[in-house]
Amino acid sequence: MNRNIHSTASSSKPNSVRIQRPRSEVDSNPEPASGAYGSSDTLVYTRKKRLKQEALEKDSQLCGLPDIEEFAFKKNTTSSKRSTTETNINVASSARTAGRSTETNITVTPAKTAGNAPENWVQVLEGIRQMRSSGDAPVDSMGCDKAGSFLPPSERRFAVLLGSLLSSQTKDQVNNAAIHRLHQKGLLTPEAIERADESTIRELIYPVGFYARKATYMKKIAKICLEKYSGDIPSSLDDLLALPGIGPKMAHLILHIAWNDVQGICVDTHVHRICNRLGWVSRPGTKQKTSSPEETRVALQQWLPKEEWVAINPLLVGFGQTICTPLRPRCEACSVAKLCPAAFKEASSPSSKLKKSKRSKEL
Repeated sequence: MNRNIHSTASSSKPNSVRIQRPRSEVDSNPEPASGAYGSSDTLVYTRKKRLKQEALEKDSQLCGLPDIEEFAFKKNTTSSKRSTTETNINVASSARTAGRSTETNITVTPAKTAGNAPENWVQVLEGIRQMRSSGDAPVDSMGCDKAGSFLPPSERRFAVLLGSLLSSQTKDQVNNAAIHRLHQKGLLTPEAIERADESTIRELIYPVGFYARKATYMKKIAKICLEKYSGDIPSSLDDLLALPGIGPKMAHLILHIAWNDVQGICVDTHVHRICNRLGWVSRPGTKQKTSSPEETRVALQQWLPKEEWVAINPLLVGFGQTICTPLRPRCEACSVAKLCPAAFKEASSPSSKLKKSKRSKEL
């Protein structure tokens, strides 16, 4: 896809999220207006409209292409007793082999018991933190936590909800630009979204992934927020999951950012990939890799201390954007490669192959 992108670098760092902060504080103490759109640090993108894009999207659905996970999220309606705590998914005793996660209503059969963490995970995590200390990844300046940071609390929460919805299957740079265009047109409130034509919304958020479908979801979400939540957004996990297009990853992210409520880890494709490469997670009862971000979330929460649940997402997302990339991971530049079971086993970059060939010649 050809896009003309013009940007100026932003040096803002990701905002830290405080756990279990009372909502009264959230409303009375809005976060500082940092990174406001229209400032000198704003990233502005222009794009070239692709003709017949909507027709192509419809064709892709007819061809049976895989859908994105959030849109395919369905609650498990099987009757079973929920766990008494939302954050403790571990088995309470050896006699109890399955429980139900309150966050996502799925049946869980833990692969690891409480405290059975992977070897050297603390050392690996610290190494990744050091590699990420420069804050040069797109998520650091254009992540969903930056959406509407200059707005009043309730409006900012709605902007975070929109930013999370648009982020699926979309790079941070493209998502950030879409939020910027919506802000320029005054469309970061549920009232404005409900009044706007769907075609106008589609035009403004293009070229985010599945932009036509997301425009429809934005209209539906705005109506729900106005009718059920007086213009604010849901504050519970179940209510967020009931919104069109919102899946577990987005719901946990929105709770983290909008409500400072930590009930689970936000696991996207980067966190899912890296946790499997490091051997941190596995499918229940096996040593096989987890097959979905949601499986990874459940497995990761069984041993990762809760104080790391918020930080792990931006940490691994940035690591995945800069070093542990989906294709040709830069293992030669990774300081924890010696502790990674997948190091140098996947297709690597030409530079790393050259270095390896030089080493073999020297030997």
